[in-house]
Formats: sequence, structure tokens, C-alpha cells
Amino acid sequence: MTKSPDMGKTILANGNLKFTALTCGFETNPAGQVVFCLHGFPDNANSFRLQLPALADAGYRVIAPTLRGYEPSSQPPDNDYSFVALARDVVAWIDDLGEDKVHLVGHDWGAGIAYVAGALAPERFHSLTTIAVPHAARFADGIRKVPGQLAKSWYMMFFQLRGIAETFIERNDWSLIRKLWKDWSPGYNLSEETWADLRTTFAAPGVKTAMLGYYRHNASPRVLMGWKKTEASSLTTVPVRTLAITGADDGCIDTRLYDYVFLEEDFPSGFRVERIEQAGHFTHLEKPEEINRLLLDWLKSPDD
Repeated sequence: MTKSPDMGKTILANGNLKFTALTCGFETNPAGQVVFCLHGFPDNANSFRLQLPALADAGYRVIAPTLRGYEPSSQPPDNDYSFVALARDVVAWIDDLGEDKVHLVGHDWGAGIAYVAGALAPERFHSLTTIAVPHAARFADGIRKVPGQLAKSWYMMFFQLRGIAETFIERNDWSLIRKLWKDWSPGYNLSEETWADLRTTFAAPGVKTAMLGYYRHNASPRVLMGWKKTEASSLTTVPVRTLAITGADDGCIDTRLYDYVFLEEDFPSGFRVERIEQAGHFTHLEKPEEINRLLLDWLKSPDD
């Protein structure tokens, strides 16, 4: 894994919930703008190991938190893994750092959280960058345009089976998880070092159920098809300039969704979609140099 002399760890809080976070650039760039990087599933904060040093070298202070539920200290008593609860974690972290505004980068669930956080509290963000998941509040519209996405979302349906999914997901050394990584990013080689780190995260008490809770709160069949409205599904307007990155070979989220779910009226501060060729779902790991260039270009703004 890529290391930097200024890599560290800290603890963020939202009330009684505590979140371990990786940091980079906090010592060398004390006045630098803060960039939050949010991981997704099935992953952990080390997902951004190739981005943290590059952003820190450019003068930013970068922090990659472990999302709600991915460690025992951040598992809420009410098991609330809704998009709005996850977005409120982000705002609490910004307050915890004593910052007014930050840049927000998210992959997979982290991308979905970024849209919702940007809609709920746009004044707290300089910019958003999302990877691999299009506008969360328009996902049902995208499925109607690209019905083949339902086949790719089979695992979301399976995860609704309480008890059965919990038992099956860790069978044969979490073989389902390894299958998802392979299917979603066919050209990416998941190293044994990375796999060992991920398994440690998944095996911690309560994490398996928490990961599935994201899907049960936010991706049930009724929610996916738009038949059940949630607080997050009404948050269509995201008044923060947004860069959306999709891998052309994504086996999880059909890249064609991006052609239908981004509306100019939803992004009054502007948006841009970048499609990365020969990359799948974990685009930031597959094409780190290209993604880092896009990130650094997007983070710059004459208004900030």
C-alpha cells in the first residue's frame, strides 16, 4: 500500500458514535483545505490509499473516515443506516474538525452519501466528486431507462433476506465478496494484502449486519423502483458543483445510467460527467493517476 510520511489516524465523532479515520497532509499543510474521502461497499477507508498522498502533496489536508457501522464504535443502537443519517455523520465530522467548508469525495455508498450531504447542507462543501454511483435521488429514473441495471443489482435483492444473507455472505472465506470485486472490476487484481485488510474489517463484530443494513434502508426493491419514497429520494437538488466519474466497464452500476440521471436543474452550481475507459467499479484503484488528475483539477476553484 502507498505510504506517506504524513499519514496518520484520528477519531471523528457524531454524538456517541466514534469513527476511525486515516489522515494525510495535516502536519505539512496546516492551512490547506480539507478533503473528505468516503469509501463504499465492500470496502474500507484504505480504498483511498492511492489518493491521500497525491492530494496531500498538492497542499490539501485529506481524511478518509470509516463509515457508520464498519467498526463496532460507530454502530448506532437504532441501526439507522439511512442516507440521511449517513449524510449527517459527514456534517458532524466537519464540525468535529472545526471547519466551515470541505471538499467531499465518495465512492459507491460514499458517492450516494455525497449527493445527499450536498443536498442537505450545501453551504458546508466547496465541491463534490462522486465515483461509480450516479445521482442517488434519480436512480429509479435511471433503472426505467436502463432496465438491465436490475440484473446487475441482484445482490441488492439478495441482501434483503434477513438471516440468510448474513449466513451466506461470509461462507467460504467471504467468497461472495471476492466475486463482487471480480464482477464489478474485471480488469482489477485484488491483492492478497488488500484482501486480508478487507476481511479484517468485515469480520469485526456487527459489521456484516451493518453493511447489509445500508441496502435494507436505501435499496429495497420498492425504493429502487421508486414505489417507496424516502427522505433522501426527495433530495433531487444538489447546489454544489459536482464531478461524477464512471468506469466504462463497471459491472455493478451500468455506465449508461449516467446519460439519464443528471439534469441541469438538479445541479444549479454545475456538474460534469467523466467516463473512464478500460475501468470498472473501483475506478480510483484501477486508474489512480487519471483519477487523481481529475480530482486535483476539480478541487481548484477561483471561488474558493
